[in-house]
Amino acid sequence: MPALTHLATSATSSLAFLNNQKPTTKSLIPPSNLIKYSLNFKTLEPPKLSIKAKSSSTSNPSIVNGASASSAPDSLKSRLQNGETLYGIFLLSFSPTIAEIAGLAGYDFAVVDMEHGPGGITDALHCLRALTATRTPAILRLPESSPTWAKKALDLGPQGIMLPMIESPKMAKKAVSYCRFPPEGIRGSAHTVVRASDYGIDEGYLSNYAEELLIMCQVESEEGVKRAEEISAVDGVDCVQMGPLDLSASMGYLWDPGHKKVREMMKVSEKGVLKGGAYLGGFAMPHDGPIDLKARGYHMVSGTADVGLFRSAAVDDVRKFKMSLIQGSDDEAEDGKDGDDKYWSE
Repeated sequence: MPALTHLATSATSSLAFLNNQKPTTKSLIPPSNLIKYSLNFKTLEPPKLSIKAKSSSTSNPSIVNGASASSAPDSLKSRLQNGETLYGIFLLSFSPTIAEIAGLAGYDFAVVDMEHGPGGITDALHCLRALTATRTPAILRLPESSPTWAKKALDLGPQGIMLPMIESPKMAKKAVSYCRFPPEGIRGSAHTVVRASDYGIDEGYLSNYAEELLIMCQVESEEGVKRAEEISAVDGVDCVQMGPLDLSASMGYLWDPGHKKVREMMKVSEKGVLKGGAYLGGFAMPHDGPIDLKARGYHMVSGTADVGLFRSAAVDDVRKFKMSLIQGSDDEAEDGKDGDDKYWSE
């Protein structure tokens, strides 16, 4: 389960990594200014090559690795295979507008969270369409690991699917089977009329869907982390997503993922995942930032959630207003400032 408090600040330390610097207090950027900066862990080329090839606008001549801005972006799986560390966001509001902003902001992926968010399949579809418009890969997190939920989610055509509470290799094998058509699995087939195959227009869908889909199993219980290596080694499991909050609860330390015993178990299971062969995914936390995760082998890092970002911004906005009432009028409070502050709409 993603942390919905204090996560926005953990994202800022990733900026120092872009220049191979150790994060310092001078490098930290207020959460409200995060939109101005790249959140991509990808090693950047010189400035003229630093824009991601996600925009199809012909007015932007920037290129990445020699590819034109209008070229199709690489899939999540191919980028992971190329050794990149990807930075993402969880979307719980099910707002297509917020999803679109997240994509335009430069996140490498967005997880539409049907486990803890209020939305279902139809709501997720609107978010997927918004993300597709920004050429940002979407991952759907299921409410539960079941063939019915997996079938409906996969028919929408996400690049990745995240199945919660996987506690054994047997459960992992079942999860993979939900994502594969017979005879490799038990996924129901209606590929000629669903969005995943461009409603049947993509005639090669059955030939390449398995290669392009990123299957993520969540390991988030005490039983699960003990078998993390076995789960990681299951054929078809591409990434194991660690869940520090649910893990801490299962160990008796509710809402205390920074507890010494929880962190020790996390590190043991992380090593097991890497040894098993899957990619490692997880959440940046106040005590465990993006740079720390990457140093331990994580290739997929989620730094925040949309609800948490908006909550923090809203609370801060109200706080500033109430403080201005105590300190005096806006005009008095602005005396001596250089006048460079942005308007709210900027």
